Amino acid sequence: MEIRILRYFLTIAEEKSITQAAKVLHITQPTLSRQLRELEEQLETDLFIRKNKKMFLTEAGMYLKSRAEEIILLNDKTEQEFQSKSQEFLSGHISIGSVEAENSDTLAMFLEEMLVEHPQVTFNIYSSTGDNILERLDKGLLDVALLSEPISIQKYEKIVLPKQERWGLLVSKDSFLASKSQISSEELVGLPIISPFRLDVKKMFDTWSGLEEKLTIIGTYNLIFNVFSLVEHDVGLALIMEGAASNRQPDTLKFLPLIPEIKTNCVLAWRKNTILSPTTNVFIEKIKYAF
Repeated sequence: MEIRILRYFLTIAEEKSITQAAKVLHITQPTLSRQLRELEEQLETDLFIRKNKKMFLTEAGMYLKSRAEEIILLNDKTEQEFQSKSQEFLSGHISIGSVEAENSDTLAMFLEEMLVEHPQVTFNIYSSTGDNILERLDKGLLDVALLSEPISIQKYEKIVLPKQERWGLLVSKDSFLASKSQISSEELVGLPIISPFRLDVKKMFDTWSGLEEKLTIIGTYNLIFNVFSLVEHDVGLALIMEGAASNRQPDTLKFLPLIPEIKTNCVLAWRKNTILSPTTNVFIEKIKYAF
């Protein structure tokens, strides 16, 4: 399966029209139609459903789209790495995964310094949960990742970053809890809690509270931004790391630290026994030197 054909397929999926995709790709419509037909014959499945003069992905098409995006990303990363090796100055690309955390600012500081010293370097930041980031790290789609403990990283090299992340609950300032400066496990009984999706966090929270059966988890989330409105309207209280909401939360919300305190570390991780690009190596060494 050629990279070129996968690019054609992704363009059709984005434009939902062979005619429009052909214009974007600067090829003729009959040529593009033939390439799609040959791809469907090769895979022995339909990739699109034609409806109301538009083209929508089938289930097989959606699967191929996710795989094609990964393949093209790896292909482009590999080409960039070889191009950077052939040049005297550092000019590669670095892909970084990052959870929402106060240490995101630390990562941004090092990235800024890297770009000042090596202006030809480019980057991509992928924000998500730790589980999603690790999956992309394992596939080679990310070079390094900023992750929050608790998380299993036996397969990875890591640098522990100095800022610890404090856990607590995000509450509405209109809530009866807003007058408090901290909150204990006993005070959570019967309250609607919105928890991070990660199983490791749930286990940590249950161990801390000792009230697994008595806590009311009404929902889960992966990125805190989507939960602000729910907390603001008293739908629930969000369990978060303080750094995930620092300087981002609306004025209508308040962070209450847990008591006794829960603090966790953030780490910069990359795969063990992997040959890293020169750009990634320079970035990692810069952070190693600092800490």
